[in-house]
Amino acid sequence: MKHAISRLLLATSALGLCASAGAETTLRMAHLWPEGSAVNQEIYRAWAEQVEQDSGGELKVEIYPSQTLSKADQAYDATVNGIADIAVTLQGYTAGRFPLTEIVQLPGIVNSASQGACILQTLNEEGDITGEYDDTRVLFLFTTGPAYLHTRDTEIRTPADLEGLRIRRPSEVAGEMLASMGAQPLGMPAPDIFTSLQRGVMDGLSFPWEAMKVFRINELTKYHLQVPYYAGAIVATMSQASYERLSPEMQAVIDENSGMEWAQQAGRVFDELDKAGREEAVAQGDTIHVVADPLNDPDWAEPLNQGTENYLERLEERGLDEARAIYEKAMGLREQCEA
Repeated sequence: MKHAISRLLLATSALGLCASAGAETTLRMAHLWPEGSAVNQEIYRAWAEQVEQDSGGELKVEIYPSQTLSKADQAYDATVNGIADIAVTLQGYTAGRFPLTEIVQLPGIVNSASQGACILQTLNEEGDITGEYDDTRVLFLFTTGPAYLHTRDTEIRTPADLEGLRIRRPSEVAGEMLASMGAQPLGMPAPDIFTSLQRGVMDGLSFPWEAMKVFRINELTKYHLQVPYYAGAIVATMSQASYERLSPEMQAVIDENSGMEWAQQAGRVFDELDKAGREEAVAQGDTIHVVADPLNDPDWAEPLNQGTENYLERLEERGLDEARAIYEKAMGLREQCEA
């Protein structure tokens, strides 16, 4: 009888362990930044650790950096299709899919990543762009700092200096502006830029200072023009199906780690990296020119303002009559969101 009870207790204990192990859920997160980068460590890894802590270990987040689970231009669909539970990507990689979101990328709206994160997250929370993400569950939205122009061998001061240069474009809209100034825009994911620039496939690129450091592009460029004509919108989002499979308690953990707080955390990290990226270029003796007020600059105002107008008109032609109002709202949020 004693042995039978002991066997029963052991079996019950084993069943309990199995139930406990079965309760643990692993969420796969895909993104394009290098594993050792501050972006991965201070935003995505920090978010993962907070979720694991708040869930009492019931939720585990497995991070797949550097496009190892999904290519950057397929990352959003990876969450829709269940390949990834969570993805972080730039909306510019899927041109035309997030047209209202991409308004925030237009010249003159974003002066810093913190400001951009506040503007974009506010537009989402107030329902202006929410409909563009109906097929996933957005965790938080943010932006890079302003993207500038960086070249290997050609010094750029005015739009005329771009004539004939092969420049990596960060988005379709930014590419159109580059083309209007005589450049030859090239499209490619950020992780492929170093090799392309090294091999002479392109002459330069548009990147925020953060990315110049994270992707080691400062090593290959000598000239920089700080003309803030673009900022990259970024979304961290979750598969709706993955979210719905969680218990109400675990859904609450995800909800508590969504929204403005994490958008602002991401913005702060990108701001610090922007500073570090510029300092790196200065330290290696690069030439840096600054266009302080591009929308009123005698050389740059016309192509930048015309590029903005062209984009808004195109959205209106698609039936997105709210586009101009969202643009005006984003411009109005600049002061409120200034860091």
